[in-house]
Amino acid sequence: MTITDSLVDIPVRLDFDQLVPRFSRAVAALDQAAIVELDRAGVDPALRELVRLRASQLNGCAYCVDMHSKDGRSAGVTDQKLHAVAIWQDSALFTAAERAALEFTEQVTRLSETHVPEAVVDRARAELGEGRLAALLTLVIAINVWNAIGVTTRCWSVHRDAA
Repeated sequence: MTITDSLVDIPVRLDFDQLVPRFSRAVAALDQAAIVELDRAGVDPALRELVRLRASQLNGCAYCVDMHSKDGRSAGVTDQKLHAVAIWQDSALFTAAERAALEFTEQVTRLSETHVPEAVVDRARAELGEGRLAALLTLVIAINVWNAIGVTTRCWSVHRDAA
């Protein structure tokens, strides 16, 4: 048996883009608005992808984990750091600013459990500054919306890269 023979097809539950095209375009516009804010605030593209990847890992969005791992590489994040995002708290590979952003991302992504403690916001503000933190929040909100759609509908497929 080859690896190709053992791949499992994950069926689409709902063709979200086809069924609710206006909303799908609105989510894309939300994401673009976040990018504009991130650019304006000077948030590094590599940090953006680390944040998107971590939120997607927490939410279990296979499509987004795949995409943002690749986008992270394109933004200059090393494979070693991409592999360590899931265990960032125990890794010396991350800067203080990255750690604050990842902690903030986790708390916002799990807000029903955490209620985003003030100490987490304060640490992120101290490392990133208020403008970059606000821009980062737009990104965390946007990726969580994408993850909710992707996990619920499985409307986007992960394709195996050519060897």
